[in-house]
Amino acid sequence: MFLINLQGKESIYEQIRSQIEKFIMTGILKPDDKLPSVRNLAEDLGINPNTVMKAYQELEKNGYIYTLNKKGVFVAKDPEKAKQRSLSDAENMIRTLKEEGLTKKELLEVIHRVYESEEEKC
Repeated sequence: MFLINLQGKESIYEQIRSQIEKFIMTGILKPDDKLPSVRNLAEDLGINPNTVMKAYQELEKNGYIYTLNKKGVFVAKDPEKAKQRSLSDAENMIRTLKEEGLTKKELLEVIHRVYESEEEKC
């Protein structure tokens, strides 16, 4: 289910987080679907459980997933709300970068680089 690039620029936890976000936003993962436990996913990927935990914590903070004690980790019921929160966070970050002197052209160049590198992976 997950493809982790150990040689990539993006950290492993960010790769896990972004892949789960994509799975949710594209409907591969549906509301209330159960995700693998931290331990199981870490074992499957051959990585430290703390790395998976960090990805899950960020996803939960952003509203993509929720945890039920002793039951597991599940996809949140309203991922669109999480997407809107992410867009709001991005907008706030862009405002901060603008205030720090970055131009629209510079920001668009970064966005293009990010999307081009994503397209190369596919």
